Amino acid sequence: MLKQKKARSIIAHGKYPATTVGGDKGLTTSYVCGRFKRIWVEKSDMPIYQPSTILDIKPTPDGYISKRTRTNIEALRVHKGQVLMTCSGTIGKVSYVSKTLDNKILSHDLLRITCNNGDDAGYIYTYLKSKIGNKILLTNSYGAVITHIEPEHLSTVPIPDAPTEIKKRINDLIVRSFELRDESNELIDQATALLIEELHLPDISAFDVDFYKKRAPVDTFSVKLSDMAGRLDASYHVPIVNAITDHLQKYAEEVTTIGNKRISKEVILPGRFKRVYVEEGYGRVLIGGKQLHEIDPSGKKYISSTKHDKLLGKLEVYENTTLITRSGTIGKVALVPKHWEHWIPSDHIIRVVPASKDIAGYLNIFLASDYGFQLITRFTYGSVVDEIDDNHVRAVPVPLLKDHSIQQQINELALEANEKRYKAYLLEQEALSMMDEEVIFAK
Repeated sequence: MLKQKKARSIIAHGKYPATTVGGDKGLTTSYVCGRFKRIWVEKSDMPIYQPSTILDIKPTPDGYISKRTRTNIEALRVHKGQVLMTCSGTIGKVSYVSKTLDNKILSHDLLRITCNNGDDAGYIYTYLKSKIGNKILLTNSYGAVITHIEPEHLSTVPIPDAPTEIKKRINDLIVRSFELRDESNELIDQATALLIEELHLPDISAFDVDFYKKRAPVDTFSVKLSDMAGRLDASYHVPIVNAITDHLQKYAEEVTTIGNKRISKEVILPGRFKRVYVEEGYGRVLIGGKQLHEIDPSGKKYISSTKHDKLLGKLEVYENTTLITRSGTIGKVALVPKHWEHWIPSDHIIRVVPASKDIAGYLNIFLASDYGFQLITRFTYGSVVDEIDDNHVRAVPVPLLKDHSIQQQINELALEANEKRYKAYLLEQEALSMMDEEVIFAK
């Protein structure tokens, strides 16, 4: 309770006079959309994104809704320059709308914040993400923790009204940071398009799957005894996997596996261990599978360096390692950027250490594709919690291209994208430091 009140006191007695984030005299206006019943369709030109994806560098839609859905679709769209905030469930997570999310349809339970002055957007985003700003955001004026955020709550959130010059410098850092994220996403798209073109890959839904009875009410297929591989669960023998593998064999120079020494040095599944948590600054960053697609994982925890000293060498990761979630939600893939070096992903994440920098980016592009996802998740087992292990990952097929120059180009695009994400992180950290040193704690 004291910490929240102290945060408000710091702003009230700061160098610059305080205004409010929202309200009649505040810096922004905001709104949330009303609830509505979604009409889901298999595919449409109206993908919808969940609030949890706003922190992802490259968000993916939760599904597609029909044009017959009875709601104000245009009100659901977000626009470049807005600040977004989760207002229910896990509240107070903020993001900035850049080219990647511009004009996309997002779920109703998300606060859309529009700045009265467009150059304030990056400043307000940085403040709400700062430790002091976020602490205040999540409490009411009495210091009690809130469980839901409404637009009117922002009228009670104080913010230093810094000089225009400082606001603009912070804003410019955030705008450029998100531009770099957009550029990295475009590079990933280019690399994926090259892979698809070179391997003549159709859309994942367009594969000619060999079903036993085409018109059966459920998918039916036969499996040769020689292909059982000791697995009796039908999910392992999904025909789409055979269709993808056969296609790769036809168009690739060679189809090998992740376990091949030309592809990976190691595939590491960390053993489970008892975690000893410490405060920030006293240990290593621990990140979970839910955070793999974030540039600066939210809700970071820290584990003791001294208590886990003997394990750290096996647990920490290095730049250009591919991470794959192995339980719960399986098959999320991320390429470790430079600023994640020496961080500790949880034991629910498998590490694929590339054989060299020349294969690291290409491998990640393939595994992160729709086709790689199918090849990873076919190994899933478990009746309550889905799992895969390191032996499964070693057996995942990987195509090597006939045109080596195209494969190298894909690799370089992926590594360049990863470098841009690192630079984007540095710019955001610079903005956060400026907010702390020149605004919040300035004397």
